[in-house]
Amino acid sequence: MFTGSYVALVTPMFENGDIDYKSLEKLIKFHIEQGTHGIVSVGTTGESATLPFDEHVNVVKETVAMASGAIPIIAGSGANSTAEAIFLTEQLGAVGVDGFLSVVPYYNKPQQRGMVAHFNAIADASEQPVILYNVPGRTVADMLPETVAELAVHKNIVGLKDATGDISRLKETLPLVPSDFVILSGDDGTSSQFMCEGGHGVISVTANITPKAISQMCEAALNKDFDKCRDIDKTIELLHSELFIEPNPVMPKWALYKMGMVESAVMRLPMVLPELSSQKRIEELLQKYALISG
Repeated sequence: MFTGSYVALVTPMFENGDIDYKSLEKLIKFHIEQGTHGIVSVGTTGESATLPFDEHVNVVKETVAMASGAIPIIAGSGANSTAEAIFLTEQLGAVGVDGFLSVVPYYNKPQQRGMVAHFNAIADASEQPVILYNVPGRTVADMLPETVAELAVHKNIVGLKDATGDISRLKETLPLVPSDFVILSGDDGTSSQFMCEGGHGVISVTANITPKAISQMCEAALNKDFDKCRDIDKTIELLHSELFIEPNPVMPKWALYKMGMVESAVMRLPMVLPELSSQKRIEELLQKYALISG
């Protein structure tokens, strides 16, 4: 369940900031055709922080409808208020998602016991499986392997997205959780090594740009062809770093705009378009990879 390449999908918008559902459908078809194994809708890369609840739910609902069951859809449903996270989980549960990605509460800096209580409450309220999301670089709070192990006992908590970029965390966590508990990388730069060390896939930002390469890399790792996994990763390793020269999702949106996949690179404030120097760097890289013409 939930193994392989899951794209952390951007949410396309028009110049006025409204959701561009036509471009969204184009992106979903692109990922299905390119072999992406699943979509994370309205996670961090999908600008969950600036979409109000009704819009958040509608984007996920449309994503489910547009995918038509071709690949699983995981909905971002995290919040730093447990009550809000439960409300969003219940609302999204009604639109046909296959699971949820729920982030460690941000800003609050909860204790480990608080994280256990938070995620257990969400899982209790959900009819779909929940994947935990640890990204201390954004949330400040860090969910420890022992906490993950305690939460993995819950029947609805089936996995972890680990965005620490620290492979030792994977090695600490694997022996503590059930064998069917899925651990996904949330850090593109270390995802190849992560899977070669026993991880089950990646929730990827880079997959927005090169979905086929990421899906093939994951398939190679899952088939234990680790040399092939590493070789594929080497071909796109520059993208892993260059897509993060400005805060995510600034560069992925700009890249998709230049590739003609979305009509606009606009984001909701406080995120703005990339600096001219950043635009130039990513455009040169897209030309290098023959993703746009020179």
